[in-house]
Amino acid sequence: MSTINLHHLRLFRAVARDGTLTGAARSLRISQSAVSTQIKALELSLGHDLFERRGRNLVLTEAGRIALDHAEGIFRTAEDLSATLRSAGARRKALRIGALATLSRNFQIAFLRPLIGREDVEVILRSGPQESLLRGLDALSLDVVLTNLIPARDAASPYLVQRLDEQPVSLIGSPERQVAPGTPIEDILAAHPVVLPTPESSLRAGFDAMLDRLGVVPRIAAEADDMAMLRLLAREDAGVAVIPPIVVQDELASGKLVEFARLDEIKEVFCAVTIRRQFTNPLLSDVLSPESVAVDMSGLQEN
Repeated sequence: MSTINLHHLRLFRAVARDGTLTGAARSLRISQSAVSTQIKALELSLGHDLFERRGRNLVLTEAGRIALDHAEGIFRTAEDLSATLRSAGARRKALRIGALATLSRNFQIAFLRPLIGREDVEVILRSGPQESLLRGLDALSLDVVLTNLIPARDAASPYLVQRLDEQPVSLIGSPERQVAPGTPIEDILAAHPVVLPTPESSLRAGFDAMLDRLGVVPRIAAEADDMAMLRLLAREDAGVAVIPPIVVQDELASGKLVEFARLDEIKEVFCAVTIRRQFTNPLLSDVLSPESVAVDMSGLQEN
């Protein structure tokens, strides 16, 4: 078998991602015939067909899927090497962090605390949906993703998940609701409307499982995908909120809100997701070291 041409691999990856020769050629700014010729040359070199045609689209064969996995690994290594060597002589080091858009700001600040104030460090923080953040991790445009949604993993998964902290979750509401201490959770949910995290959140998944076990169908007053909004809805007495007490610690201390019941079977778990890399960003050791894993969120308040 002849030596694999990296240019051929790059064109192959573009076609595999787009599914058409036309789209790949457009993105690469070369002719469709040139792309087709190079793909055929790669197939000849490997001794296998990499695509099969289905309608107007090209679909990877089994050999094509294997080739794409190896190609992605080759290009990730090349990009990682380039990024590492470019930054080797830089005075300031950068850590690129992706955070789930709905993630507690308190947690994010606590995670960053070991780096805050360091003159030799630049922190680049981006937020977004989990799927987008994991793509950034795959593309090496992010060094770590902070989330409370643990990504699915199997033997082939490139993700490394490190549990950093967890917070208890409670039913919290206005004192005007006059819930007697020790009132069973199911009685509280039957008597009062609830303010909930949205269904895609980890807290909601745990809460829904608890409802199923208790056989309770609550009256939902509001749903929000942001802890700060859940806090405001609780303060406005929209209903009994399912929320970590840390989020409303000032209101609990002042008596503006009351913790009616602790949901012991539900925890908000915070994780850092990284990817297997040959050249790991050295700043990760400062925020993921054993001493910094249990982040301290005391004294912080969600905005």
